[in-house]
Amino acid sequence: MKFYSYAANFEPAEEDGVFLVTFDDVPEAITQGDDMRDARESAADALGVALLTYIELGRPLPEAKARGPMIAPDPDVAAKIAVIETFRESGMTRTELARQLGKDEKEVRRILDPNHRTKIQALTDTLAVMGKRLVIGLEAAE
Repeated sequence: MKFYSYAANFEPAEEDGVFLVTFDDVPEAITQGDDMRDARESAADALGVALLTYIELGRPLPEAKARGPMIAPDPDVAAKIAVIETFRESGMTRTELARQLGKDEKEVRRILDPNHRTKIQALTDTLAVMGKRLVIGLEAAE
């Protein structure tokens, strides 16, 4: 099973109650929050943007080596990353994927565009065509 979670560093900032958030494994993801809850939400957003940028630039995602509180991007972002990575590894063409999905190739280009929001159902359908299944977990919010 593949996860898109990375350890975050939460450091109190100079302003009272504000937390600075960084990721050792994803140095491009830097953010802050007005309190710990806001910092965690901002961290998920910043991580998602950074990982989608890796994908857009054709770079491999960093290996998650650091230890600490784990943060994952929002589920729709993680699903988008999973679709794009799976497609790249599949060797399938966009035309073939479109045919198997019963969609126009323009729609498939949008599904594979890291900057285009895609409904979760379209992402799960696309993964299924490529022999993968999206699994969603649940954990306590901190």
